[in-house]
Amino acid sequence: MNYKKQIMDWLVATLRESAWAPLGVFGFYLIGLVFDWYDRFPPLDIPTHFMGGVAITYFYRSAIKQSQKFLGDIPALVQVIFAFTCTGTTIILWEFYENAFDYLFGTTMVRGLEDTIVDMFLGLTGALVLTVLYKRK
Repeated sequence: MNYKKQIMDWLVATLRESAWAPLGVFGFYLIGLVFDWYDRFPPLDIPTHFMGGVAITYFYRSAIKQSQKFLGDIPALVQVIFAFTCTGTTIILWEFYENAFDYLFGTTMVRGLEDTIVDMFLGLTGALVLTVLYKRK
């Protein structure tokens, strides 16, 4: 099997198994923006960031699991560390997005440094919860 086919099979399998999770959280987030839920109910931001951490970690764990079909066995500890650090990077990029959007378009997604730190903490907590509860198949 050629390398491009393996990559496509990996991508399709990963998306089929786990894309629903981050897309579901992102869909909820977009609906919340459209209906101003986050301005009317600021605490709604808490479960959104927590579940975002859970969802994206699930996605990364799935991607790692699927990659073993052509990379070979990846030790469990390496899988956990890699998924967690990928989630941390995604969380940081998400906060950059929120700050950039506020700056460029005058939105109010970020309510200060404390809000950003709490959002990052919640995302990492969600990642940690999924990491503890995740069972390898």
